[in-house]
Amino acid sequence: MTDADLYVPLSAGDVTLERLAETHREGLRIACHADTAIWQIYPFTYEGAAFDPQFDSLLHGAPTRRAYAVMQDGAVVGMTAWIEHGAPGWSIEIGNSYIVPALRGTGFNGRLKRLMIDHAFACGLERVVFKVDRVNERSQGAVRKLGAVVEGVMRHERRTWTGRVRDTVLFSILREEWAARA
Repeated sequence: MTDADLYVPLSAGDVTLERLAETHREGLRIACHADTAIWQIYPFTYEGAAFDPQFDSLLHGAPTRRAYAVMQDGAVVGMTAWIEHGAPGWSIEIGNSYIVPALRGTGFNGRLKRLMIDHAFACGLERVVFKVDRVNERSQGAVRKLGAVVEGVMRHERRTWTGRVRDTVLFSILREEWAARA
């Protein structure tokens, strides 16, 4: 598997993932502003003056994070990314995910994550990982609905932009577990 195989535009039904580009900046800014409270539990904020540096980091930052604009009906409704985790070509993390509040609880996020997981395994990967803040119960529930298994808690894994020390719950789905759910 190569990065060129993994990091491609994806689409299924009303979910479209486009490689993040400058043309998504203002749409993502608006989407991120739709829930100003959520940034308190994220490692980084995309609110206000912090948005442009964060967007630039996604666009031009480390090659270990390949970001997408999440689209519905031509509008930017969030973001997500492939993040390197473990052995290249073996394991990948899906992270840096956010969708607008209006789509939460509608099944949109599940369709989005299933699209990405299906693609990761079709590319030959053996494992998909999710890292979720211990206090983010909604995201933990969403990952569990996908069939992800808790591997453990990384205690004091990072300090967030607010100064809070974060414990991170590590989840994974293995290729054979995903295939058994189909």
